[in-house]
Amino acid sequence: MPHFGAISAPLSTAGAARFQIRLHETKENLTGNEVRKMFLKFFEERGHRVVRSSSLVPTNDPTLLFTNAGMNQFKDVFLGLEQRDYKRATSCQKCVRAGGKHNDLENVGFTNRHHTFFEMLGNFSFGDYFKEQAIAYAMELVTSTNWYGIPLEKLYFTVFGGAEVSGTQLPVDSEAATYWEKVGAPKDRIIAVPGLKENFWAMGDTGPCGPCSEIYYDMGAAASDQDHADCKFGCDCGRYVEIWNLVFMQFNRLPAVTGDASGTLDPLPKPSVDTGAGLERLAAILQGKISNFDTDLFKPLINKAKWLCGKEDVEGMDTASLASLRIIADHSRAATFLISDGVIPSNEGRGYVLRKIIRRALVHANDLKAPRPFLSAMAVAVRAQMKEAYPELEEHTTRVARVLDEEEDRFTRTVDAGLKKLDEEIAPLIATERKNPAESPVLAGDKAFKLYDTYGLPVDFITDVLRDQGLRLDMAGFDHAMEEQRTRAKASWKGVHKESANPAYAKLAETYKTEPDFYFGTAARDCRIEAIVTKQGSVNEIKKGTEAEIVLDRTSIYSESGGQVADTGGLYDKSESLEVAEIRGAYYPVTGLIAHRIVAKEDLHVGDRVATFADPARRERNMRNHTATHLMNAALRNILGTHVKQSGSLVAPDHLRFDFSHFAAVESSEMIEIEQQVNEEIRKDLEIRTDIMNIDDALASGALAFFGDKYPEANVRVVTIPDDSSPLGFFSKELCGGTHVVRTGAIGVFKIVAEQSTAAGVRRIEAITGDRALAEYQRALTTLRAAAGMLNASEAQLIPALERQIEQIKALEKQLEGLKRKAAGSQAEELLDSVREIKGTRVLAAQVTGASRETLREMVDSLREKLGSGVVVLASAEDGKVALIAAVTKDLTQKLHAGKIVQELAKQVGGSGGGKPDLAEAGGKDTSAIESALRSIYPLLDRLL
Repeated sequence: MPHFGAISAPLSTAGAARFQIRLHETKENLTGNEVRKMFLKFFEERGHRVVRSSSLVPTNDPTLLFTNAGMNQFKDVFLGLEQRDYKRATSCQKCVRAGGKHNDLENVGFTNRHHTFFEMLGNFSFGDYFKEQAIAYAMELVTSTNWYGIPLEKLYFTVFGGAEVSGTQLPVDSEAATYWEKVGAPKDRIIAVPGLKENFWAMGDTGPCGPCSEIYYDMGAAASDQDHADCKFGCDCGRYVEIWNLVFMQFNRLPAVTGDASGTLDPLPKPSVDTGAGLERLAAILQGKISNFDTDLFKPLINKAKWLCGKEDVEGMDTASLASLRIIADHSRAATFLISDGVIPSNEGRGYVLRKIIRRALVHANDLKAPRPFLSAMAVAVRAQMKEAYPELEEHTTRVARVLDEEEDRFTRTVDAGLKKLDEEIAPLIATERKNPAESPVLAGDKAFKLYDTYGLPVDFITDVLRDQGLRLDMAGFDHAMEEQRTRAKASWKGVHKESANPAYAKLAETYKTEPDFYFGTAARDCRIEAIVTKQGSVNEIKKGTEAEIVLDRTSIYSESGGQVADTGGLYDKSESLEVAEIRGAYYPVTGLIAHRIVAKEDLHVGDRVATFADPARRERNMRNHTATHLMNAALRNILGTHVKQSGSLVAPDHLRFDFSHFAAVESSEMIEIEQQVNEEIRKDLEIRTDIMNIDDALASGALAFFGDKYPEANVRVVTIPDDSSPLGFFSKELCGGTHVVRTGAIGVFKIVAEQSTAAGVRRIEAITGDRALAEYQRALTTLRAAAGMLNASEAQLIPALERQIEQIKALEKQLEGLKRKAAGSQAEELLDSVREIKGTRVLAAQVTGASRETLREMVDSLREKLGSGVVVLASAEDGKVALIAAVTKDLTQKLHAGKIVQELAKQVGGSGGGKPDLAEAGGKDTSAIESALRSIYPLLDRLL
């Protein structure tokens, strides 16, 4: 903590009485679940909308690796990109900090309060109440005997202590200090913290920002990790713990000018509030625990890990074993939630961080001699512990267990490979001749880090192995490699800055919404132009030929969202006879407002009345493909399993694309079954039903919601494809804002055209429908018939005919290879006449025409045997590539190394290679250099000998 300056004055007794502040006793019987519920209930009773936690995978936010704060899901609201039907919200947000800029991974288990996965409680005001009300709420909830009842005497309150920004001195936030005093905070416990680092928060280099006010709790001298019995507030020994941060967004940071990294600050017209309180820390305080790991949020998981590892006697456990149990408990929570939210272990991005979390947990499980499979058993305990707050964990039970078991198996194989690699790395060091026996050879830090990072070998294990062999580890080099990796991780997830909404759209959204008429047809009449926006900003009119964006009060043009591309079409005058603009697309600049990308064909003015016409053929194709996507998703879940979870989609006029979680390639037989099931539903010509309902009711009814889609908190559109033969009464039911056909029969036909992997554990299917699918079937049939005709076979006999042809070709190729070998054998006899002698060593170097690499190997073996003692180097050119093989007889391998010889030659033909001392191979690209390379063998051997 920085140096703090106190604002001293006595306690306001009136403020204390107002909230029935508890001065001595803490309410210590609340469970973690009760702490969570009480927070949400407090704010719900005060007019806040309780908003469900968003996914750990941020929606449409490239600046974040994982959701790491409660405000993430409200970011667009604060930026003015989104309008919601409420001004106050409260949430308990699941968060992960284990990669990129925010990374607590290495600290977890060794401190009382670091976690990879944690829950952040928060309340938010979007231009509604500000500092005074936020501070009053915080004081009441924390100290009132009706709520948490934390003793006031244990609390400290910090406020922004002033700082210079762009040459302007921002003063101390005396306003916040006054409000704290007003609600009962002792003035000598209200601390002003100067500078921008501690008590000033910014969303990014530009955008909303403002001062913070934090509540700290004095855990007592026992919590100090430095034996500070009498330290004062501000000491960073662990005694004083931040429990709640109140951010007052009152400025908009403008882009920086040259030489000014901060940028100027403008007051926001509607200041907002964003607060965050760690559930785990609050639970520790309310349960009288110094460590978060001693609360009921972690104890059941630690006990489960102890039981699995047969470590019932905790009293007898050493510090390292206790830290391992904490790490396992924490990482099990993170892994379970990340996999449930669609993250799959991989070697990049989010998947790489998940893999590190899993492997770190497994390393510590191995230290405790845990049985296998282990983490999937821990995930069961996590689900039991957290399902009341996050019931979606139940749905993903099977998938989480399977991913964890497969990753555990993979890790075991990787560690085995790592042990072999460690042996390879230390073998030369062990063989090193030591001039001074006291000096131990050193394993390079970067090599040790690769064993740690890639193969999962703990650094302590590596150090122990080296010590047993009389070797040392370059620890400084290891630390340097570790720091470089952290820097790369931060840089790779620096992301792109998310700009605030265009002021023209943000202001317009306060008054207007675009009414979506695209659900009812392709035409909308008597629409009013509400705004025209060009590169220069908002204007009242544009001339013919101008590219611009326009906002209408209603439109029939579908705006790009949920994977479905936008409509195109035309803008017509009121008479519908004159096209006044070409519409090239549409998007949502802010929630509820549609911007049409246009090229004006006539002069246009704000206030003009126009009609919109979407291209009906394009719309029809989009609708077919969108409904087909729903059918295919349902079929995938029916055939592959309910672990299938959408992770991306594209609905375009010419095709559809669907990404989903699955562990293996979809087999041909499965794809046929998927096609058949979708086409069966199409043939039933089922009527599509769309309902508008509350999101909670929608999810309770069985409707699916998917990763990457953003749904309003109030009412949502639910698209149902009914099927009386299903026990559920429907074949498909999804939350969806797209356009769909009226009946499934309108799709015509469905055909899968491609299936592939896009990432670890994620598959992609591309498909087509309607006239394009029919054309594809017809093309395939034409090709089939043509191929059958060429083979003089019927369509039914095409495959057997092809198999016969292939067998005949193989026989001919085998016969040809035999003839080549015979010719090569004859050529080998002739080559013996060109043997030269270099310093008493017989050397044969030659190019063999038309020989394959396999033939060269046989010739080299034959010639080496006939030489008895010597060196053989043969080369050939085939399909524009060079093949080189070098052989050294056993009696010469102490002097000559075939691998080194072939490496030198390979450089001359534009390639590389290597091998054993007696036999090595190489390849190259420059066939014209073969002759000169072979001539160089003689001076090369002359030097080596």
